[in-house]
Amino acid sequence: MVTALITGGTSGIGATFARSLASRGYDLVLVARNQDNLDSIAAELNGRGTAVETISADLSDRADVTRIAERLGSTDRPIDLFVNNAGFGVHWPLVTTDTRKHEYALDVMLRAVLVLGGAAASAMVARGSGSVINTSSVAGYLTMGSYSAIKAWVTSYTESLAVELRGTGVTATALLPGWVRTEFHKSANIRTSSIPSFLWVDLTRVVETGIRDAARGKVLSIPTLRFRLISGFLRHIPRGALRSVSAAVSSSRSDSQKSGSEQDSHNEVSSTNE
Repeated sequence: MVTALITGGTSGIGATFARSLASRGYDLVLVARNQDNLDSIAAELNGRGTAVETISADLSDRADVTRIAERLGSTDRPIDLFVNNAGFGVHWPLVTTDTRKHEYALDVMLRAVLVLGGAAASAMVARGSGSVINTSSVAGYLTMGSYSAIKAWVTSYTESLAVELRGTGVTATALLPGWVRTEFHKSANIRTSSIPSFLWVDLTRVVETGIRDAARGKVLSIPTLRFRLISGFLRHIPRGALRSVSAAVSSSRSDSQKSGSEQDSHNEVSSTNE
C-alpha cells in the first residue's frame, strides 16, 4: 500500500489532493491546524475505504514541524508521496516596522517547506523511491510583496532539490497554479470580481496535472497552456517591465479590495491553503 502525507490537507488544493490520491488507492496522512476539519475529511475518506491518519499541527511552531518531519522519516510507516501544501496569502506592506506577519509566513511557507522537504527526501532516498510535490505559484514570477518572494524561493528550492535527487529514484515537483477558486481568497480578504473568467483554473485540473507531472518526474508543473504561456512571458520580459506588470496587478487588486467589503479566496495567482 502506498501512502501520501499532505500538509494543509483539509481544504482547497490540499483536500482535492487527498480525494484524488484516495481514489488512486493511497492511504493518507493529513496535516492541518484544525482537528475538527481533519476529523471531517477523515470520516469522508474512511467511508470510501481509505485509511486516514490525522495530525493537528501549526507549521509556524518548530516543535510541530519536528513532529511532522519525524513522521515523514518513519521507516515502519513510510511516506511514498509528500505534498508540501500548507500556506496562506500575505497582504502586508514591506514598508513597515511590524514584520510579524511576514515572519509567520516565512515560518510556514519557507522554513517548514525546507525542513519537511529535506526530511521526506532523505527518507525516500534511503528507500530508493518517492516523490515530493511543493505547492508554489505563478505569483513567484511576479514581484508582489513577500508572498511572491516566498513562492519564488519555493520554485527555486524545488528545482535545486530535483538536481540533488538525480539518480536516486526520488523526484521533486513544484506545482505552480494560476488563479484557483478555493477558500484561500476568503481567508486572504481578496476580491475576485476583477479577474477575467478565462484566467480561472479548475481546482481538480490543477491537482490532476500536479499528480500526473510528478509521476512523470517533471520538475515544474504549470496547469493549463495559458498559464504556461503567461509564466514564460513573465520569466523572459525585462525586469523593469516585470515590475511594471506587478505594480499594475497589485494596484488592480488593491482597488478592488477598497471598492467593497466582499471577501473571496488565493487571488494572487497562487494556490496553497490550510
